[in-house]
Amino acid sequence: MDPRWTIVIDGHSHDALDAADATADVSYGDGSVTVGDFSTETLTFDGGARLGRIALGCGHSNQGLFVGAAGLLGLGRGRLSFPSQSARHLRRRFSYCLVDRLSKKRSSTSSSSIVFGDSAVPSTAAYTPLVVNPKADTFYYVEMTGISVGGARVSGVDAAELRMDPATGEGGVIVDSGTSVTRLPARTYAAVRDAFRAGAVGLRVARGGYSLFDTCYDLSGRAEVKVPTVVMHFAGGADVSLPAENYLIPVTSSGLFCFAFAATNGGLSIIGNIQQQGFRVVFDGAGARLGFLPNGC
Repeated sequence: MDPRWTIVIDGHSHDALDAADATADVSYGDGSVTVGDFSTETLTFDGGARLGRIALGCGHSNQGLFVGAAGLLGLGRGRLSFPSQSARHLRRRFSYCLVDRLSKKRSSTSSSSIVFGDSAVPSTAAYTPLVVNPKADTFYYVEMTGISVGGARVSGVDAAELRMDPATGEGGVIVDSGTSVTRLPARTYAAVRDAFRAGAVGLRVARGGYSLFDTCYDLSGRAEVKVPTVVMHFAGGADVSLPAENYLIPVTSSGLFCFAFAATNGGLSIIGNIQQQGFRVVFDGAGARLGFLPNGC
């Protein structure tokens, strides 16, 4: 989620990192809002490691999707994020792996994890350079060069349409843990969807779609099905081959599965957390790169 901070001291706006005993009014891209105190604290971790003067907020009035959560850890590229504030010690390096919360194959002991520091950056991940957007420093931008379905590049995927315009800051592709479904420009999405439909022969189509999904199948009574492969290609030669459960997902308990991509109404494309499941997603700020390591949980 994209935070928009307003820090107020004595009725006046201030630089957030210089604030003490301030009020924080924070809104996010999904409409969630929190209002509370803004201050600095010393954080202590398992093993005794301590980080001092970490700016954080304590929300007293919370509305939106995070209501009921114990807290929210900011991992963006902005000055207030935890990686930025701890950069002197942890070098803006972290990685996480999100388990598939819907998979029947997941064991009861498996859980998602996050690692900070140099140990968070495996050498075996497939890396692509991070792209800087001077107009939006919060997000992790990457350059997507194409998508393959069923072993063939989708001809309707135009790399130029997926590229961020540095002059305006518009467009581009970001990797975001707070968005569920990968969103693509309408023409790109239509090309990928049509290629998947063409390869998903033999599956019983469910007419009408479901929620934001327009490509769904009735797989009730089927223990196993064959579907086209989906691979995302990035600058630098990083190819990310998605497991089938990362793009054909159950949406009802009665056997309805949908293709878990959607079109975006704006120019920004987002690689969501459903497509990230099972990968160790590596954010190497020191090396200005982002990586994907399959089976990383």
